Amino acid sequence: MKTDSLFYKLFQQAPELVLELAGIEPTGAENYQFRSEEIKQTAFRLDGVLIPPLEKPSLPLIFVEVQYQVDRSFYSRFFCEIFFYLHQNQPVHPWRAVVFYPTRNIETDGELHYSALLESQQVQRLYLEDLDNKPSQQVRVRLIQLINEDNRQAPEVARTLIQAIEKGELLADNKTQILEMIETILVYKFPKLSREEILKMLGYNDISLKQTRYYQDAYAEGQQEGRQEECISLVMRLLKRKFGIQIQFDQSQLQALPVEKLEDLTEAILDFTVVSDLTKWLRLQIAEIKRV
Repeated sequence: MKTDSLFYKLFQQAPELVLELAGIEPTGAENYQFRSEEIKQTAFRLDGVLIPPLEKPSLPLIFVEVQYQVDRSFYSRFFCEIFFYLHQNQPVHPWRAVVFYPTRNIETDGELHYSALLESQQVQRLYLEDLDNKPSQQVRVRLIQLINEDNRQAPEVARTLIQAIEKGELLADNKTQILEMIETILVYKFPKLSREEILKMLGYNDISLKQTRYYQDAYAEGQQEGRQEECISLVMRLLKRKFGIQIQFDQSQLQALPVEKLEDLTEAILDFTVVSDLTKWLRLQIAEIKRV
């Protein structure tokens, strides 16, 4: 499970969460952008950078890293990435770094070469185990607790969180986004379960399940596939009627076409005079799709 990607998704939705957890003054946090940054001409990539607006040069540029695996070279790589970034981009803002660890025993010793940085106010290390079993009214802090939760307890914790949101005990600035994030966390934790099994684990009954975005997207996709099958069946009947025989060709070409193109084909068949017209038409349409 790529746990850090859950954190980056969460921080992208709410950049101010990093500031709150790190105890950084959140004034102007709504203008921060969270994104990954490629460092040119090196093999380095910063997974998370909180970038403040240019018109507020006093706000810090914040480098964010979520470290869930023991990595002896982590600090050497992380600080190289930071200083390469500063050298290449010459930002107008001061900088800070925040590193998230699930527990203290994951962290490797960086005191030999980086003690001055690690002891400075510019670098902050946060241990998510400190949040365990601590009640919070911040819904996204509760999401972080859920990410860090033991898999055996995670379903019950998730159901409790959903109930608190539904009852209004926890305020969610974007309820749909929060509920989808809960679903995503459980999908990461239980990759062998289907999405529908995950939703039922969260306590959705058959009625509420149909109201989720997952179900609606899956239903729409199913409808699209059904329309495509109907169109392909119609195309085959029209071709047989047009040429009087069952045409032999690779029908996977039809399956590669969207419904709109198949509907166009049902009209184009009327103008075909020989079977090769079909082959030419399909070749042109598939080439057009590939160009797009």
